Amino acid sequence: MDAVATPMPSGWLDRHYRAADRLRAAWSRSRLLRLAGWTALGGYFLFVLVWLFFAAGLPSSEKLLAYQPPLPSNIRGVDGQPVGTFARERRVELSYDEYPPMVIQAFLSAEDKTFFSHGGIDYPGLVGAVGDFAVKSATGGARARGGSTITQQVAKALLQDDEYAVSRKIREAILAFRLENTLTKEQILELYLNQIFLGRNAYGVQAAARAYYDKDVADLTLPEAAYLAILPKAPSNYDPVRQTQRALDRRNYVLREMVNNGYVTQAQAATAGAAPLGTIRLGSNAKFREVGGYFTEEVRRELLKRYGEDAGDGTNSVYAGGLWVRTSMNPVMQDAAAEALREGLAKFDGGRGWRDTGLNIDVGGDWRGQLDRAAVGTGFPDWRKAVVLDKSPASARLGFSDGSTGTLPAGNAQMPRRGGGGTAFSNLKVGMIVIVKAVAGDTYAIRSIPEIGGGFVAQEVRTGRVLAMQGGFDSIGASYNRATQAQRQPGSTFKPIVYYAALANGMTPATLIDDAPFCVWQGAGLGNKCFRNFDGDYAGAKTMRWGVEQSRNLMTVRAASQTGMARITDTAKRLGVGDYPNYLSIALGAGDTTVLKLTTAYAILANHGRAVSPTLIDFVQDRDGKVIYRTDNRCAVMDGRCNAPDWDGGAMPRPPSRSRQLLDAQAAFQMVHILTGVVERGTATVLRDLGRPLFGKTGTTSGPTNVWFVGGSQDVVAGTYLGYDQPRSLGGAAQGGRIAAPIFKQWAQAAFKDVPPSPFVAPKDIRMVRIDRVSGRRVFGTFPVREDPKSAVIWEAFKPETEPRRTYRRGDEEASLAAAAPRPSAPRRPARKAPAEAARPAQPSQPADDFLARQGGIY
Repeated sequence: MDAVATPMPSGWLDRHYRAADRLRAAWSRSRLLRLAGWTALGGYFLFVLVWLFFAAGLPSSEKLLAYQPPLPSNIRGVDGQPVGTFARERRVELSYDEYPPMVIQAFLSAEDKTFFSHGGIDYPGLVGAVGDFAVKSATGGARARGGSTITQQVAKALLQDDEYAVSRKIREAILAFRLENTLTKEQILELYLNQIFLGRNAYGVQAAARAYYDKDVADLTLPEAAYLAILPKAPSNYDPVRQTQRALDRRNYVLREMVNNGYVTQAQAATAGAAPLGTIRLGSNAKFREVGGYFTEEVRRELLKRYGEDAGDGTNSVYAGGLWVRTSMNPVMQDAAAEALREGLAKFDGGRGWRDTGLNIDVGGDWRGQLDRAAVGTGFPDWRKAVVLDKSPASARLGFSDGSTGTLPAGNAQMPRRGGGGTAFSNLKVGMIVIVKAVAGDTYAIRSIPEIGGGFVAQEVRTGRVLAMQGGFDSIGASYNRATQAQRQPGSTFKPIVYYAALANGMTPATLIDDAPFCVWQGAGLGNKCFRNFDGDYAGAKTMRWGVEQSRNLMTVRAASQTGMARITDTAKRLGVGDYPNYLSIALGAGDTTVLKLTTAYAILANHGRAVSPTLIDFVQDRDGKVIYRTDNRCAVMDGRCNAPDWDGGAMPRPPSRSRQLLDAQAAFQMVHILTGVVERGTATVLRDLGRPLFGKTGTTSGPTNVWFVGGSQDVVAGTYLGYDQPRSLGGAAQGGRIAAPIFKQWAQAAFKDVPPSPFVAPKDIRMVRIDRVSGRRVFGTFPVREDPKSAVIWEAFKPETEPRRTYRRGDEEASLAAAAPRPSAPRRPARKAPAEAARPAQPSQPADDFLARQGGIY
């Protein structure tokens, strides 16, 4: 059945027509009505146009719902503990429920007590602010007072616009209405408490609680919460040190408002009002103290390349994305590396006089702030930077960035000035920034930042993960990382690459190589190039092992010549050390490289020739905890079997190897086994009393301009070098075994303190054979004396079918047994040889020649 329309009652239509007629008649007769109508219509259209004009470009509702405040990136060590942050705005984001009611009540009382009842705009306050603005604009007075609600303050923060103009207030009001229509009051207040700037580079209440009280918001007391609540307007106006009374007065005003709003009782407010501010000193908050400056700076550079710097570069930017970065830094090893390198640099530089920092400030102004911002690092925790406030003939008065002062007696600054006349004290001037160390109470002694530089790197053998990195004395004001950026000649620390190539191409650790003059014809224009040993002497034919342990240049270039420089430079390129020409001088370390590259090469040798790449980051999480990058991505290629939800009945999944075989495993182990002798008997015996299996090689370049040591254990390798940034001589006595190796030793004493020793594990098919360490011949009937590093018989590593064979000639067998027999206990004076006889290679049956006697009778 079709529906039937009900007709409109005729009475209703009559009334409607009569009303319309009366309105038309009134409009025609009344000019005032027409004016009011057109004015209202024009005002409406004007309002729409203004709204559309100022609302253009404002965040949409969708963007407001998705808005997240900028968060710093947090850096953690290998143990998960925080080691640093990358922040322009220090902020910790909390949910609304994580803020205690007392903290919320304090901010509402200070900023917007009607927050939960208004619609985003406080109209009486806005009218007062507009009137004040008009008066101030007409009279040219100071800046007009505010009048913004919490919602408007959030809108202002979202706009990131601090223009002093009516247009900004209009845009702010429009965005405030949009916020109120999009978010709940709790969401707006959460944004506010996480967003606001409260001084000391703290954004948000949680960051401010740490900056001012070293507490979490949940632990704040009533007077502390009230003090933080006064800071949003102008933190500098209520500085707890410079504006103490002003801050107390404003804090107590907030307490009275909390009483008026019914949040606290009069007695509670009176007790809180009598309490001091109780803030901590600026800069004393341990939560913001950085660790491993050079390491974290290298991490920052890598993150910048991957994710960008600011929010405009993406949601996971370094300074706004709130990344959580797990690094491979071992805090114990990092601290040990920094201390050992600084000690080594200071010890080497200490006797060379006092060096001016070259920095001066005006002590008539804010010298505390200028001193705090001065780009100079002190390195040691007990060294401080200070400014000379005034000076008398007997002492100088020092000022520190925290406002304290101290005394520098003339007797504590008597070091001669480097590169100039007089003592350190005689060269001090008012306003000069100096480095000092406390010696008693407020009495200090002058110190000097070392001019010499250096780098240190420690790596995990099996993965290449960098465990520690120190690129100089202090990273403050000196971002140049000598561990990764300084290209230096490695000297003798390059020799293991030469000998590895020789071992991989037919030689053995027992191969005899002649330690004798070696010259190369370079052409008619250049003539002969003759190489020499460090001591200018020769020893005749010796085993490869002996040549490595004693770092003999002539044996190295002879081995390189026999092996072929093309093979050696190819090995160096595959190891990532460098891409070098085929010159024999490269075999002695004449090509530039970095500490990180060379340390990685040693890690590959210790890893049985399996390739590793140096990495500083293990994985990166976004602000929500989702892993967005992982260095070890082996699970990604396993088709989900790595993290299967349940057992599928198959074999245990095994992730593929992280590395490929880069070098011959047996030759790599032979090289490492030879390098253990450098620690036991060679140029790095300073490390022998560490009491654990170690390998390594010292290095000293021509000049000498650089000194090196690279080595370590089966699990961890480390490398270090010292040298000036503009290479020049370190002095004739400088050697890697005397300067660089002790730095490694100091580091190892701390880094390996609680680590059990682990032996070097041989790869498959390596044969350990007893040989005479002088002649390289195989020994039968006796065994090495493990407690004696100078034992006549040693275990040597050979590839299958390359070890020395048993002799069938009675004379040779007797000579071998005689060589293996214990040496006489009474020392014998070596016979003096004629020059012609001394020039000939030493025979195995006569090991005690003049050269060996000078070496301490090692062989």
